[in-house]
Amino acid sequence: MSTLKERKVDHAALRVNQAFIIGLSIGAFLLDAVWLVAFVGMVMLLGTAVPTLALFKRIYQHILRPAGLVKPDVIVDNPEPHRFAQGFGGVVVALAILALVAGLPVLAWGLVWLVIALAALNLFLGFCAGCFVYYQLNKLGLPGFRVKPIR
Repeated sequence: MSTLKERKVDHAALRVNQAFIIGLSIGAFLLDAVWLVAFVGMVMLLGTAVPTLALFKRIYQHILRPAGLVKPDVIVDNPEPHRFAQGFGGVVVALAILALVAGLPVLAWGLVWLVIALAALNLFLGFCAGCFVYYQLNKLGLPGFRVKPIR
């Protein structure tokens, strides 16, 4: 039974976000496009800082869902771990950009592929590694990690 304190997250929006991150990041690798890596990182970090500006989720909300191309998948969940995961991924992408600018392409693309792999793990298997880390930090009582797992 639903309670007033239950919070919900549309996991279809999360999956669309992950699909964009994966697709654009692979495209950036194939094209050796630093600007595209920077764009993906910016979208990730901006969407973390200001969730209403999350571009890939807005594409889902305003184009894909209304067109019936993607159906909502709203479940009881906490949004904070997902934002943490995206923010952490955005930081990793930012480090990749710095590595590309510093002339360390192997390190840079390795970091990009790490983000791709973790996004794919979540998209295809439903395991959010960033959420797992968030909840482990919550168990340790670290400030800022106040939300406990639902269950």
